[in-house]
Amino acid sequence: MTHGVRYCWLLLLVACVSGSCRGETSPATASKPAAETSSPIDPRKTQLVTVVSDDWDRFRVVLRRYERLPGQAWEPVGPAIDAVIGREGYGWGRGVHGGGAPAGRPGPVKREGDGRSPAGVFDIGTVYGYDTAREAVSQLYVQATPELRCVDDPESRHYNRIVSTANTAADWRSAEHMRRRDELYSTAIAVEHNTQTTKPGAGSCIFIHVWKGPDSGMTGCTAMPIDALETFARWLKPNAAVLVALPRSEYNALQRRWGLP
Repeated sequence: MTHGVRYCWLLLLVACVSGSCRGETSPATASKPAAETSSPIDPRKTQLVTVVSDDWDRFRVVLRRYERLPGQAWEPVGPAIDAVIGREGYGWGRGVHGGGAPAGRPGPVKREGDGRSPAGVFDIGTVYGYDTAREAVSQLYVQATPELRCVDDPESRHYNRIVSTANTAADWRSAEHMRRRDELYSTAIAVEHNTQTTKPGAGSCIFIHVWKGPDSGMTGCTAMPIDALETFARWLKPNAAVLVALPRSEYNALQRRWGLP
């Protein structure tokens, strides 16, 4: 065998070992980067809540519910619900989608006291309420006693946490009473914004609760009529639901990438 033939056979052997003989594509051309193709929504989630505004700076929104079997398409559940968010609209929050805006996306970023609700993808947490118990609610339920506070002081070590003054020494200058003198928190469902790795000043104490009415924006929460809220709370299943909160422009831009209905 000549030197040239031996060289050709060596090249062929290297190609086969690297996968070319099996028709495999090299990693450089196999697919788009994960950031462009992957959804932040866990495929095991079976409940989806979308809260969509007309623009970044609008506080009126439409809330819709969806369900699916794992790996299947989202199907709508019940009627659309008129709701309201922060009086200044949306700002990118810290949630399942990451911290702040996804790569390449525009828009303001949520911060403490800005009057904006967090935009992005968020888990839905504990249900709080004035009643002792809620048998019809399968999500974790905690009674809002007069001692419960949600700390919104960025200087506190308890920032963005719900604590009881019965067993926690106050180191904060401001905190929300979870049992208010009105009915706004008679049912209050926690939105897991800025909770995994809490960043001081990035926004705190975000809930889904009872509204004052369609013409009143919130300080940063999402609010709706009490009857719709009670139906929503009963619909939730433990560890099953995810919230997608976006202005329409971002919903349309991310719809395919995130697998939204």
